[in-house]
Amino acid sequence: MAKTAVSNMQKKERPYYTEEHLMFRDSLRKFLEKECLPYFEQWEEERLVPREFWRKMGENGFLCPSVSEEYGGASGDFGFSAILSEETGRIGGGMAGPGAHSGIMVPYIESFGSEKQKNQYLPGCVSGEIITAIAMTEPGTGSDLAGIKTTAMKNGDEYIINGQKTFITNGIHADVIIVACKTDVNAQPAHKGISLFIVEKGTPGFSRGRKLRKVGMHAQDTAELIFEDVRVSAENLLGNEGEGFKYLMENLQQERLLAAIGGQVAAEDMLELTLSYVKEREAFGKPIAKFQNTQFILAEIATEVQLGRTFLNQLIQRHIKGDQIETEVSMAKWWITDMARRNAPKCMQLHGGYGYMEEYKIARRYRDIAVSPIFAGTNEIMKVIIAKRMGL
Repeated sequence: MAKTAVSNMQKKERPYYTEEHLMFRDSLRKFLEKECLPYFEQWEEERLVPREFWRKMGENGFLCPSVSEEYGGASGDFGFSAILSEETGRIGGGMAGPGAHSGIMVPYIESFGSEKQKNQYLPGCVSGEIITAIAMTEPGTGSDLAGIKTTAMKNGDEYIINGQKTFITNGIHADVIIVACKTDVNAQPAHKGISLFIVEKGTPGFSRGRKLRKVGMHAQDTAELIFEDVRVSAENLLGNEGEGFKYLMENLQQERLLAAIGGQVAAEDMLELTLSYVKEREAFGKPIAKFQNTQFILAEIATEVQLGRTFLNQLIQRHIKGDQIETEVSMAKWWITDMARRNAPKCMQLHGGYGYMEEYKIARRYRDIAVSPIFAGTNEIMKVIIAKRMGL
């Protein structure tokens, strides 16, 4: 996509914006207002975003904007994926699926897949006919990826996969799952024995367990996945055997940046919701906004939200340029998601009893944000990464 000039005000809003970014954002907003917002409460109750919505997103060119034109995408930079995550995130945390599909799962295929794999899967990923998931986490293994137990043993021209995965985003809908497995259980260090495989729905031995009931993010389908003697062709290996951990580490910078974006959008939305409410709600004969306590709380939140946005804009711009910013992204992921979770109860408190009612969006924000310091690597792991980079 060619870059064109944008106004100084728009540049201040997002320094990486081009005219094409703005056109994409505005079109996506209009689409979501028509095709998503009126139905979102229903999807939250049903705990699933319908496949038809995914297809509509694909038909309108909103899925996988960074995929090469050769495979049906728009060859956009990461800024387009950031916009997709921001705009769906403004609807609610339960809309995380399309952004994760486009900005986290599909890049594995485009970055490490063979030409055959790219031609086979990427056009469907762009059109919404194929929904993807990545299966890393296991019942006994979370952030310690080197400790996974799922195996893929070579047998002639096939691999036999056995194991179980949990907390898998898009797990119910997924047509194509990228599965992290141990191909060498004796590898030292252990992470050198990890490989990635593509498993399609309908493959004998592959089944879905429960659709997990979460505290928040209800419309976002999350599932257990089970692999019992699942036979896949050697052609289903993604990249090279034994290099899966390296691939995961390479893509985690972008995944954690998207997690930070999700936290920032939630924090901004909670601030906007609360500002609007306290200006209208009266107590003791005047708006709640006129009480000094309210003003101090919101001044503090607004400051933290602005700090997060300024740092995040800088990192998105650097990521688009291709800079290696794993340390800074780890900082942003933990600080922004922690900031959002810390401020959620403050915003709910300023809504009074109404903040505890489901019909008020702040209630959904309160429950949705709780998981953000956990996924994409816990915030404790982020601090471990930062400390290591500091030479500690």
